[in-house]
Amino acid sequence: MTEEKATLRKAERMHKRSIINKLFESGSKSFPIFPIRTVFMPAKKDGEAPVSILISVPKRLFKRAVKRNRIKRQIREAFRKNKHILHSALQEKPYNLVIAFIWLDKELHDSTEIENKMKSILYRIAEKDFRPLFDANAQTTDVS
Repeated sequence: MTEEKATLRKAERMHKRSIINKLFESGSKSFPIFPIRTVFMPAKKDGEAPVSILISVPKRLFKRAVKRNRIKRQIREAFRKNKHILHSALQEKPYNLVIAFIWLDKELHDSTEIENKMKSILYRIAEKDFRPLFDANAQTTDVS
């Protein structure tokens, strides 16, 4: 097995407004593991990254951009270090995943705590089977 670099490429960051709208409108699942709510859905498999992510920290929780950016950096780093959990689970599946991480707490948290929560989130997503949802939804998103 080839060793995968622990980087977060541009292809792994969600940037298309149409995909983001579809993620929050219909066909998605969500669950909270405090302080992060995770919204996710399957998408058509393409040659790009198996997982695309979006990170959101609401302005009403943190007025200062410095604090919002710190939380986004912590979440990105936690995902980057542990994305292999999802990548190995998605290798044999006929779809990719689109995931949004939304911050819920009004307080800042330690990076190790966020990383532990991220591991819990990724293991929980990895154990799910989206094939029925993917097959039923004929108009799934394209993550390119």
